[in-house]
Amino acid sequence: MSCCHYYCCTPGRLWLSPIGILYFSTIWVAPVMLHPQCLDFKPPFRPLRELEFCVMYKEFGCCDYQKDQELMSNYYQIMDHFDYHGYTNCAGFVLELLCQLTSLMPKDPSTPVRTIPGLCQDYCSQFWNTCRSTIPLLSDDPHIAKVKEDQTSLCQYLQLDDVDYCYPHLLSNQKLTQNLGRVQSDSDGCLQLCLEEVANGLRNPLAMVHANDGTHRFFVAEQVGLVWTYLPDRSKLRRPFLNITKAVLTSSWEGDERGFLGLTFHPKFKYNGKLYVYYSVEVGFDERIRISEFHVSTNDMNVVDHTSERVILEIDEPASNHNGGQLLFADDGYLYIFTGDGGMAGDPFGKYGNAQNKSALLGKVLRIDVDDNERGPLYRIPPNNPFIHEQGARPEIYAYGVRNMWRCSVDRGDPHTKEGKGRIFCGDVGQNKFEEIDIIEKGRNYGWRAKEGFSCYDKKLCANSSLDDVLPIYAYPHKMGKSVTGGYVYRGCEYPNLNGMYIFGDFMSGRLMSLQEDRNTGQWKYNEICMGMGLTCAFPGLINNYHQYIISFAEDEAGELYFMSTGIPSAMSPSGVVYKVVDPSRRAPPRQCHYDPLPVRVKSNLIKFVPQETLIGVEPSSKNKPEPQPTESYDWLQELIDRLGELGPDLATPLPTTTTTKPPRQSRRKGRRRKGKPRTETAPVLLSGTVRLVGDEQGRSDRGRVEIYIDGEWGTVCDDLWTTKNAAVVCRQLGFRYALKAAKNSEFGEGKDLRILLDDVQCDGTESSLLDCKHPAVGTHNCAHYEDAGVVCGNSEYVIEV
Repeated sequence: MSCCHYYCCTPGRLWLSPIGILYFSTIWVAPVMLHPQCLDFKPPFRPLRELEFCVMYKEFGCCDYQKDQELMSNYYQIMDHFDYHGYTNCAGFVLELLCQLTSLMPKDPSTPVRTIPGLCQDYCSQFWNTCRSTIPLLSDDPHIAKVKEDQTSLCQYLQLDDVDYCYPHLLSNQKLTQNLGRVQSDSDGCLQLCLEEVANGLRNPLAMVHANDGTHRFFVAEQVGLVWTYLPDRSKLRRPFLNITKAVLTSSWEGDERGFLGLTFHPKFKYNGKLYVYYSVEVGFDERIRISEFHVSTNDMNVVDHTSERVILEIDEPASNHNGGQLLFADDGYLYIFTGDGGMAGDPFGKYGNAQNKSALLGKVLRIDVDDNERGPLYRIPPNNPFIHEQGARPEIYAYGVRNMWRCSVDRGDPHTKEGKGRIFCGDVGQNKFEEIDIIEKGRNYGWRAKEGFSCYDKKLCANSSLDDVLPIYAYPHKMGKSVTGGYVYRGCEYPNLNGMYIFGDFMSGRLMSLQEDRNTGQWKYNEICMGMGLTCAFPGLINNYHQYIISFAEDEAGELYFMSTGIPSAMSPSGVVYKVVDPSRRAPPRQCHYDPLPVRVKSNLIKFVPQETLIGVEPSSKNKPEPQPTESYDWLQELIDRLGELGPDLATPLPTTTTTKPPRQSRRKGRRRKGKPRTETAPVLLSGTVRLVGDEQGRSDRGRVEIYIDGEWGTVCDDLWTTKNAAVVCRQLGFRYALKAAKNSEFGEGKDLRILLDDVQCDGTESSLLDCKHPAVGTHNCAHYEDAGVVCGNSEYVIEV
């Protein structure tokens, strides 16, 4: 077990979790499990490059090569203070303690700062007797400096409450180290994972997709017919990406299966702007499913051109249930459409049902070619579709005999070997007894209504020797769940232990499950997934519970895994949440999973994400811990005022805040708005160099004409030599991270009633104020107010249109 300076796997991060939780009317008991964590509050990892200093931890731990080199440099700086005798006696102690040191910058306020790790008493005594002269070089803790000459006091200060976790006994405690880096499971094989909340306040979120365009945006669809854009920082655009609520057929009834059901982007969306949607409509007295093509707007990359809709395919639905809804592009570039069997119960349509009838499009996997469809037919039939030459069969059919496949996905393949790449996994919802997981193959019959799972449903059809059906890779009985939600094979970068694991769930029972293929036998091993209890998930941002009704799964552009669930399964209830799956046992080495999203040109206001879900089974570190606030539009000026205090009536007035919320669970208190700090009655004295932004017609606080306060008066700045480096100084001074634009030519109006105080300002971007930059004397200029300078600021590197 490795513990390294800045990235440490410390005694304080290893915990037993013998706690159970009442969950979904079923008692889920988390077993006694150990989840070692590093002091950056993430799981340990295997370094990409072999360590040269802390070599005892080169196989697995919390040090990467860069930190190992920093430790080595620190080690030699310390040992330079010693002669040969001191070096001989203390080199080993210094090396061990450096490689075990707690992070100097803990991310959790409840974690005490330790500059020397928790030591076992025998080791501490030996260290003090031999090398106490090294203590000032290892630690700047004032209390350690005070007690360092008293062995008893020092060792008492360094000891831990639980001796199992002190150094070095921790390293030889096999109970704590034998499963280090492995996904933890109990005797029944229930895997312990955690979650991270990503989005909330959604109405039956049933699809989350990415555009594969390098921006790492993700798009979440609600059953009512709205699709929302989320940026990589999880802020949500206030303007929806797509709004077809007037056309979508759905209702507020719990369990209504109609509505907006599927969304996918063309593989070449980055170049052609095409996307496809699957939704329920009412045409006259008929209910239908409709597959349409849209184009993204040429004026806004975050909005669909609603006038561009072209209906690719419509299919009559004889009943209101079993509507299918999955759309996806597979590795072959074709569009796959997964339809339900038409509804009711037992597929009662015709002699053998819709699913076995190859002249019907219901109960099928369809495959069509939508490329180059600007002229001619809206879609073509791929030349190798399996039934293209079979008389009476619809040529669109790729596979048949399905009941109601709900959520399918394409395996990206092993990141290194590409094994498994291109496989299509689906969850097919059962009738009375079984739910199943299938791998879709061309031309195959998946058995419905002859079979349900591995068992016969229609005994006469089941006995037909010509059925030639393919069996599922896994089926489970209704005592485990009654409506499967298909998932994904994990192929992300962040959690290597999950690679190759197919993770899925059940809508009714709320059960999370996994399958792992045995490469030798081809069999799939089942493991249930449980939420880590005790302190397993007790790190910033992680939770260990979720709403019961698991609607869908997703992966982001980087391949990380998510799922969506809701507390009330109604298309009108804003209780839906998007969760990211987190493995607390092991992560990828630092920087291995780094990516740089392409810039996003944003024209809509942003709603900052604020998590609402909470960790359960763990006492909070402070009884007065503030409640989370609802997700709301972010008021940057108000944040600035909160930080610096009231700056007087001359500053721009903060905007009103709009809030999007979701109904809380019964056990959760209602969210309430944050109250500002009490304001004093006396206005503070303004310092020369203070700036403000004014003149934006919409009253936005992150942009405007730059006005500066110098020697008792406000004035403007001329845009001669005005650059983004100048703008960066202004934005940073106002509390923003980035300058998105240096505005010129009085873009935010002319400050005619003020003097021009600065001209020809030249900054390198690091100054504290514009007065620190190069400029002529205050008030000296050769410009007019039509050249007043402005800025657009932000906290994300996205291009903002004014």
